Amino acid sequence: MPGEIISTDKAPGAIGPYSQAIKLGNLVFTAGQIPLDPATGQLVEGDITAQTERALQNLVAILEEAGSSIDRVVKTTCFLTDLGNFAAFNEVYAKFMGANRPARSTIQVAALPAGAMVEVEAIAECE
Repeated sequence: MPGEIISTDKAPGAIGPYSQAIKLGNLVFTAGQIPLDPATGQLVEGDITAQTERALQNLVAILEEAGSSIDRVVKTTCFLTDLGNFAAFNEVYAKFMGANRPARSTIQVAALPAGAMVEVEAIAECE
């Protein structure tokens, strides 16, 4: 396999045959992060705001393990089970991204693993 497998216990382990992230050159490609609590492996309770917070916390942990950070993200793909939640999702997303404004796609999907309402994957620059 090309690249380095990135793994941290500060984010949920993969629930299938994939890696949390792959570092290739100066880029890191994350798997989609859903709002699983890394301590319990269970979906966090709450609305889209709570679920987005946890999913992005998981993403931050993986990026940091790879030698990157949320402010070095260049592209995200965001999956929502209901685009009616877009405004609330976007509010949390903007808080995490700060001044960084990566390219982004946001897609409504029929379902996500574990009954999640949100999943976010990223490509970021790293050291």
